[in-house]
Amino acid sequence: MTVSAIHKVEQGVSLRGRIGESLSAAIISGELAPGALVSVPTLAAQFEVSATPVREAMLDLEQRGFVTSVRNKGFRVTEVSEKDLREIVELRQLLEVPAMRSLASNFPIATLPMWRAMAAEITSYADSSNLSGFIERDRDFHLGLLALYGNKRLVDAVRELRQQTRMVNLVRMRESNKLHDSAQEHHEMLDLLEQGDGEGLEKLIIVHLSHVVSWWSGALAGQ
Repeated sequence: MTVSAIHKVEQGVSLRGRIGESLSAAIISGELAPGALVSVPTLAAQFEVSATPVREAMLDLEQRGFVTSVRNKGFRVTEVSEKDLREIVELRQLLEVPAMRSLASNFPIATLPMWRAMAAEITSYADSSNLSGFIERDRDFHLGLLALYGNKRLVDAVRELRQQTRMVNLVRMRESNKLHDSAQEHHEMLDLLEQGDGEGLEKLIIVHLSHVVSWWSGALAGQ
């Protein structure tokens, strides 16, 4: 098993957390497919670390519903049905859309260069087919903007919903221009925030979040 998100991690702060982030990104993107069985020793060898932080990360992922333990074998990646995913996306739209529309009226323009740089990173990850980088930076972008709204519980709720998401056919988007197009929508969001266009931002966020279901089904692959 070779997955691009699973590679040597630098020693230092929270190996457990960094490994968990890489594995969750691999699961969300489909690089680690639903039903895949992974073992701690194999993952530890790929990350080039000891088994302990990998085991701890896998137990964290089990608590979050990403994997289930299989006795004497390792952990199996869980599946999310299309119905589950549609419910997750619907909840995200109900939570994120009004918050982002409200943010458009008082977005701190002075922070725009930072967000532009982050959006550029997302596009770069998309264009280089770095799915784990794309997923992780996309998460940072959306949760960071939501944090500006000022409701920590909202951010925590959306983070939890993102953790339940699967886009198992995202790996097939590497040969499609749709991943790039989605990345570019982050720049469009910033344009609308800069203009204070809450109505336009609302419409774009709804479209942007709907990509999740398409990427789960593979409907956009090859387009």
